[in-house]
Amino acid sequence: MGEATTDPVRMPPGPRIPKAVMGIGFLTARHRAVASIGRRYGGAFTVSLPIFGETAVISDPALIKDLFTTSSDLVGRTSNLGAVLGPGSTFSLDGDEHRARRKLLVPPFHGKRMIGYEAIVEEEVMREIASWPEGREFETLEPMMRITLNAILRTVFGAQGSAFDELRELFPPMIPLASRMAVMPAVFRRDLGPWSPWGRVQRYRRRYNEIIADLIAEARDDPAFGERNDVLALMLAARYEDGSPISDDHIADELLTLLSAGHETTATTLAWAIERLRRHPRLLTRLTAEVDAGGSQLLQATIWEVQRIRPVVEATIRVARERIRLGEWVIPQGHAVIASITMSHGAEQNFADAGAFNPDRFLGGNPDTHTWIPYGGGIRRCIGAAFANMELNVTLRTLLREFEFGTTYAAGERIHSRGVATAPARGGRAVVYRRRVGSKSTTRRDSERVTA
Repeated sequence: MGEATTDPVRMPPGPRIPKAVMGIGFLTARHRAVASIGRRYGGAFTVSLPIFGETAVISDPALIKDLFTTSSDLVGRTSNLGAVLGPGSTFSLDGDEHRARRKLLVPPFHGKRMIGYEAIVEEEVMREIASWPEGREFETLEPMMRITLNAILRTVFGAQGSAFDELRELFPPMIPLASRMAVMPAVFRRDLGPWSPWGRVQRYRRRYNEIIADLIAEARDDPAFGERNDVLALMLAARYEDGSPISDDHIADELLTLLSAGHETTATTLAWAIERLRRHPRLLTRLTAEVDAGGSQLLQATIWEVQRIRPVVEATIRVARERIRLGEWVIPQGHAVIASITMSHGAEQNFADAGAFNPDRFLGGNPDTHTWIPYGGGIRRCIGAAFANMELNVTLRTLLREFEFGTTYAAGERIHSRGVATAPARGGRAVVYRRRVGSKSTTRRDSERVTA
């Protein structure tokens, strides 16, 4: 566990690259930049970044464990996401306030509660895939975005009718733009009019707040409020230890946080899953056979492996609130520490033959929480991890049940940054063929075509 210390500062070594140059590298090609520096310096190094200044980047599992188990009184949030999502977001809270909020938010996302949401997710998958073309390559990222957005609007927001329709139109332009603004310096987050980037984000946010206020009012007036299990209703009913509720403004911030953190990331993971499976036909055949037999072990292992080899969020960031010790290093107060998910997942010391896509590595056991970290860790581990895992399982299970996937010899899709998340550069392209009742599990090459 990391601890407060008065020992002299001792930051890890790192490259002598000007802050501006390093900043450009992190903004335009952070995956390659981090990998390149990591190959030279190993599991801990220091870089100078425009937003954070002198920053320790770690991937060694012992250091990550130290960081994740350090008290939130000693390490806190970074401000960028909180500035975009609002003061009531968990990304904006620290210390006792953060712990109290998290205590209220964990129960709605308890693993057992996820079972009640599975039918809704499957309904949204079936609705979306009804129009998927057969025998013709298409991008899956946008369809996956619609599936995860609709599922969250129904299960988390409790939205239906006109509110559902308007939020479904509002979020697709709002979330990517807000995501890009979150990784920009604060100087760019200025409202310079309705057509400036931050001005558009603010306009979207004002309309979002109005819709959420209506949803909250409708929930409170609902005679069946006590029987509702959407997260909005559960948050309205939650009480702190002193008996006070979460304020309506903070509920709006938290709902936006849950959607921002879970919508695009889950959809992108699904697109990466399709991209990977098309290039591994034997695995695809095994998965389809398992789904047909009612199993799930290989499917879960495959999800974990997709998240390992193609993490859609490349790092999680903390700031030292006091001078702290992490292993042999002493981090000054106010300095950032980046736990590199990409480096941790790609390290040979953590995963043998780390560059290979091999779900079998996870069969028979759960991933280690200090080497496999797609949801972060510690007290700031993603609250919606169980929800995301449920969505991934239900969506992929349904797709494997309904379709044969055309496989390909084409090179894997490049990693493309979308702001906070990374995605397949070509959108996770797929070729599908509808399975007939009673058909056996098969795969097809892209060169095959269905004839009438």
